[in-house]
Amino acid sequence: MHVDSARRALLTGVLLAVCPFSGWAEDGVLRLPEGVLLQHEGDEILLSSDLQWQLPPVVEQALRKGVPVHFVAEATVLRKRWYWSDQTLLAATRYQRLSYQALTRRWRLHTGSQPFDGLGLGTALGSSYADLDEAMAALKRLVRWRIGTRSELPERGEVTLQLRFRVDLTHLPRPLQIGALGRSDWNLLFQQEHVLQLERL
Repeated sequence: MHVDSARRALLTGVLLAVCPFSGWAEDGVLRLPEGVLLQHEGDEILLSSDLQWQLPPVVEQALRKGVPVHFVAEATVLRKRWYWSDQTLLAATRYQRLSYQALTRRWRLHTGSQPFDGLGLGTALGSSYADLDEAMAALKRLVRWRIGTRSELPERGEVTLQLRFRVDLTHLPRPLQIGALGRSDWNLLFQQEHVLQLERL
């Protein structure tokens, strides 16, 4: 990527790593830039990463005032097609809810595979942290996240892995939703793109 293009991409919160990487290693691991790691165990495709992005100050202020903030992580594997729209091969979404508990002075992070609708948290996994930095480190880290199966991918050929992370403004309290609309300081959008050249093990 051209240096000026890379700088512009980083300033807008989007990082494109479009270097081709070929083949699964013998241990079933595909190591990508920016600490992204793909594994296949049996037919399962697992993604691990430690995403590096900064929490916008306005979002941090809301969290410290006790407003729960919802985050969405999305992983998509596409096959680019010049003659038609891109073909989605794999797609997975992870939902996270971070909140501050004033009585205990602890940060609570819930993670689930379904949106947090209504007041319930469903079967989401909950963890507690002593400070915001610790909670944010856990929120950014993806560990062995199942994004699909090996049988859904071609044995050979070029595919594109897209990682996307954003704040879900629809879960903010109504007055904040109205205030956040159109304001770039609420618009957290982090994206990575990796072009992979798959080969049979």
